[in-house]
Amino acid sequence: MNRLLYTSILLTICALGYSQPVPNVEENIPYLMTFGMDADTDWGDDDFSQAFFFQVPDDYNQPFFIRVFDPDTGGEIDEDRGLFDTRCVFEVFGGEGNWSNPAAKETSPVGNYKSGTLLDSRAFGENPRYDNQWFTFGPYNPAQGEYSEEFKSHIFKIICEGISGDDGNMYQYYLSTSATENRPIEDANAFAYEYSFRMHNDVEEVSHIYPYVDEGTISVRISNFDWDMDGNIVVISVARQGREVKISGQDHWAYDELRVENEEIKSSMDFRFVKAKSLVRNNNVVVNVRNQYGEAMRFFTIPLGGVPKYRGEVEFIPIE
Repeated sequence: MNRLLYTSILLTICALGYSQPVPNVEENIPYLMTFGMDADTDWGDDDFSQAFFFQVPDDYNQPFFIRVFDPDTGGEIDEDRGLFDTRCVFEVFGGEGNWSNPAAKETSPVGNYKSGTLLDSRAFGENPRYDNQWFTFGPYNPAQGEYSEEFKSHIFKIICEGISGDDGNMYQYYLSTSATENRPIEDANAFAYEYSFRMHNDVEEVSHIYPYVDEGTISVRISNFDWDMDGNIVVISVARQGREVKISGQDHWAYDELRVENEEIKSSMDFRFVKAKSLVRNNNVVVNVRNQYGEAMRFFTIPLGGVPKYRGEVEFIPIE
């Protein structure tokens, strides 16, 4: 192999492995989504609030930043219902309990879901200054987070909430070492307990999310909201070649259950969102997964253990 080509491929692999955009490259999700609190739920948002958690590894001790792409609600990316009149507030939390508090791990904004120490808060309406642009929170010291022995990381939380209006805010995050550029932190990651996101307006694009199956999980209950019957949701894993789950119509939840195989424990599943050939435009969907105890499971933007591959596949190697 040409040395230059080999180096290029290696750098690309490294960049993907260490990158912290949310959604991540492997997920192929255009934008996270949060509507204003006055919106009808049949536009695809069940509760007008979304929380994400960032893991900063304990061997990283430099300042870092949480960047938001297109934080305002207006312009070409966001979804309007007439005139843009929506304000969304982004809040960054650190400190003890920002992640470990049970309310923070729930899928609805109830109780003390804004647990921890508020580090930053900023509300955005329609503002061309932030349309298609990045806004940066920080700098933060990793020690300002909540330390997790399980992850060997300091954890921070960011919540986007639609506090007024009825439009949809489409946005992305990036965990960065720089205030002005997207520079990744090696071995960092991000996760959520519920995903609210926009689908592609292209029937050829397949989106993914990656719930992690903890030890002791026997079965999972998959919930999806407002899928609009837009194709299929298929589960792939190391032990599952492809299992379709029940899908929801407009403004409804659908539920399905899967028995967990032993091989799936301590690995990620791949939920594939395959659009119908008859295009449903601007489809927004909400997804969460719970174990047999009713506990919400984590979706990691960089899937733990890598993107799962069905181990029963036969690999054909061409004869040279």
